[in-house]
This record gives sequence, structure tokens and C-alpha cells, in this order.
Amino acid sequence: MNKGKMKEDMSILKQDAVPVLSKRALNRALLARQMLLKRVNLPALDVIERLVGLQAQAPNSPYYGLWTRIEGFRQEELSRLIQEKRAVRIALMRATIHLVSARDYRELRPLMQLVLERGLKGNYGKYLLGVDEKALADAGLALVEEQPMTFSELGKRLNEQWPDRDPEALAAAIRTWVPLVQLPPRGLWGESGQALHTSAERWLGSSNSSEPEVEQMIQRYLGAFGPASVKDMQMWSGLTRLRDVVDKLRPHLFRFYDEQGIELFDLPEAPRPDTDTPSPPRLLGDFDNILLSHADRSRILDESYRKRVFTNNGIIRSVILIDGLVSGLWRINRSRGTAVLTIEPFIPLSSEEQYELEQEGTQLLNFAAGEDHTHEILFM
Repeated sequence: MNKGKMKEDMSILKQDAVPVLSKRALNRALLARQMLLKRVNLPALDVIERLVGLQAQAPNSPYYGLWTRIEGFRQEELSRLIQEKRAVRIALMRATIHLVSARDYRELRPLMQLVLERGLKGNYGKYLLGVDEKALADAGLALVEEQPMTFSELGKRLNEQWPDRDPEALAAAIRTWVPLVQLPPRGLWGESGQALHTSAERWLGSSNSSEPEVEQMIQRYLGAFGPASVKDMQMWSGLTRLRDVVDKLRPHLFRFYDEQGIELFDLPEAPRPDTDTPSPPRLLGDFDNILLSHADRSRILDESYRKRVFTNNGIIRSVILIDGLVSGLWRINRSRGTAVLTIEPFIPLSSEEQYELEQEGTQLLNFAAGEDHTHEILFM
């Protein structure tokens, strides 16, 4: 028998033995876990932990992320969590800033060390060749614990001791070798301020978990974003070589294939709703994790729209979901006492879809602009 034909026949048999999930089935599973089919009545801290954190390069992004998922969410709930040190802003998955619970920081930060080191080497490795890592880390730790600093200030102070080194590289090295948190007022709704950093241990008063478990992290990822492939897990976390981890978990996971024949894994008890489950229109804020946590984003974002959502300068725009899929953009502009929500659909909207978006938009304007502005909604 032809080897190519044999391989094809074996592939068919393999897929016959394992359920195949359609793109729509994956979409509904993702939306259910992301609390986007129906808003939940849960404390914000519980939702943050269920989502394994929220992407937080932009200070207000987590607020919009929680607003669209929690019934009656108010900004002061999250601001209070940050002020009370129960939630922190810190570089984690993919070496990007996330808002996580203090408990999750302790569990996740050690697991992300390799991700941060790889990013440091790729961006600044040539500027740090031959540097005494311990001496530099100790100096940086002493500086940020003496007085919280911006990265720019930290780089300049370190440059006084290492004048032949690039200040930006020196500051990046400290972020990698010393867990640093961003302090309020950064990240508080309605407040402004530079991103000042101190050590997580100084801010939270305790160190990281002594025995971090990558297997537990992957299971939590599946609970928030599954079913998912190994590549999806690696895209979300920034970690590599997770195949061995997944192989250890196989006895405890369900297996599926997607329509391209890629193997997917999931928690047995995780929700996988019927494909005809209705999905109401939603308005997601910028940098929403749902767009950043899979190697194959087609379950939520059509590739033809990708460049309209992901900009060349690294911004992930605020989007609208219609029937569970990215179908447009939104933005709020404030001017002379008026807050205008502009909605730019990628597709023609039915009268019902437009009405439901207007209802969501009204709630969003009440949340974001309050009574200080007159509200207006425009469709482009």
C-alpha cells in the first residue's frame, strides 16, 4: 500500500475515534468559560482568578474586561482590590503586564521566569554580556525597595554604577531577575500616574510559592480558554515544550480534534454548550485576553479582520462580538461634556443586533462616562 495513503487512512481512523469539535462548538465553549454568554454574579477577585488574570498594558483594560462579564460591576471594586494589595499589576504570561490576584502572583510568577529571561535575552542580551547578574539584581532590588521608581529612573540610577551599559537594558534586567509590581495610583480608575515599581515581596510581604506547578496552571488555562491545543497553551503562557506536561495530564483530560485535525485537550467537567446556544452582542475592551490566548484565533476572530484589530504598534483594539465572533470595533471619545460611543461594524447588522448593541452601549457609557457627560451612540 502507498505510504501516503496509509498515513491518510490512519489519520481518518484516529479522528473517527476522537470527537471533532467544530469552530462554532469551540466558540461557544470559550464564551461560556469567559462569562460572555451571560454575565455572572461573582466578586471581581473570583472572576480575575477564574480567568487566570487579565491583560493590563492599558490601565483601564481590566475594568472593561470585568464590566462585560460581571453583573453590576463597579470600578471602585477593582480599585479597592489594588489598593488593599489583593490584586497586583505585574509582568507574567508572555512577559506582558497582567492584573492578577496576589495569590496567583505567588503561583504564576516562578513559572514565568523562563519566559521573562527569554524575552530579556532576545531584546537586550547583547547589552548585558558579562554583567554580574547577582550584583546587578541586588543593586536594583535595593533601589526599588528604598524608593519606588519608574523603569526610566531605575535605569539611570543603575547606569551610575554600570556606566558602560545601556540604562534601558539594566532596568529590563531588574524586571526579569526581581519580581516587580506596579504601584497605585497606576491602575486605579480615574487616577493618573506613572508606573512606579517596587519588589513584589516588599509590597505583598511574602515570597513566591516554593513549589509552583505547571500542570495546575495548564489545567486552569483549559478551564478559562479550552478546549485547546499544546500550541494554544504555549501562545497564552509564552512557555515552550509543554507537550511533555500535557502528556502527563492525558489520563485526566478529554481529547478532541478540531476541523483541521489538530489535537485538543480539555477538562472533563468544563462547559461545552450546544452550538445553537445564543450569544448576545458584547463590547470587549482593548487587550481583552480572549483575543490573545490561542495560536489559532479563528474560533473568535476571522483572519481577514486581524489587521483591523491588531495594530502595527502593538495595540489590540476594543471590539464588538456578534453571535460570539469579532464583528467590529468601538471607541469612546469625550469632548465638551459629551461622551460619544462610536461603533464600527465589519458586517451588516440586523435591526435586532443594532438594538441590542445600543442597549449594551448605553450601559457602557453609563459605566465609563457616568452622569458627567451627555451620552451619544454613533454607528459608522
